[in-house]
Amino acid sequence: MTEQAIPASPIEADIEIYGALQDKQPGKPPRSQWRDVWDQLRKHKGAMLGGGFLVFITLGVLIGPYIWDISPTQLDIRNKDWRPVYTLLWDDGAKAGWAHPFGTDQLGRDILAQMISGGQVSMAVGWSAMILALLIGTAIGVASGYFKRADFILMRFTDLVLSLPILPLVLLAVTLFRQPLTSFFGSPEKGMFVLIVSVIALTSWMQTARIVRGDILALKEREFILAARSIGSRSSKIIFRHLLPNVISPIMVSATLGLATAIITESALSFLGVGFPSDFPTWGKLLSDAVVRMQEYPERVLLPGILISLTVLSVNYLGDGLRDALDPRIRGR
Repeated sequence: MTEQAIPASPIEADIEIYGALQDKQPGKPPRSQWRDVWDQLRKHKGAMLGGGFLVFITLGVLIGPYIWDISPTQLDIRNKDWRPVYTLLWDDGAKAGWAHPFGTDQLGRDILAQMISGGQVSMAVGWSAMILALLIGTAIGVASGYFKRADFILMRFTDLVLSLPILPLVLLAVTLFRQPLTSFFGSPEKGMFVLIVSVIALTSWMQTARIVRGDILALKEREFILAARSIGSRSSKIIFRHLLPNVISPIMVSATLGLATAIITESALSFLGVGFPSDFPTWGKLLSDAVVRMQEYPERVLLPGILISLTVLSVNYLGDGLRDALDPRIRGR
């Protein structure tokens, strides 16, 4: 007689099937969300070019003084009004040379050194004002979206600030607080830096607040927030652990746009002559000084203008790429 096979129990059968599946399809580690974001961002050519130029200009203004060690305030009247070295291509008699590749101004100051020093100031103002505006806008947006009692007051205050004429308000604040802050900090440069950063931040947080509020209003009704409330989690824990990580993408996009706005605003203030002192170079100040002799030396207007335009354009492209990569609804289009 042949022996009949004893049927396996359901538990043993499940174990065998699971083992066979594990042998054929070994488990893979879960894919990181930020890896998906980076893969999407790499496909955006404008974002990669913009991010690359932003990194280049940031490293250039930071490392530049160690490579090009000429002082931006050093006067050399004997070598004034040099042209950029590329003018030698069509004018052999131009007063130009590699000692001053971007030329010199009417006082003999090296323009390349001024552009590097001015870039340090402009980028420092841009980054500082952007971070401060993000902190203010995120705090007001979270408080307005999460706490129902504060929503009406905070949003009406935001609408009030949005309705104010920003440029006259900035000019008025700079005029009123220039001398007190200069006396407090002991130098006009430090006082104007704090004043300009504060003024730009206090007039550019409203868009971030409105965006964050909208996302918080949508998120606080989701199931995971209701579950956190049901187990007795405090509001501070819900905000910092559950809500803020989920609104990081619009905050990052607002950060890039805020950086561009801060650079343009600082350049406009310096161009109008109400920014940093006259002997303290910034990109806007270089542009303002060059307008008087623009017909004779057009490159003095073009060089800082091109730097401002390319920096702002690169930040905008980077913001577009981050928006596409961080938004799962349009990712992959």
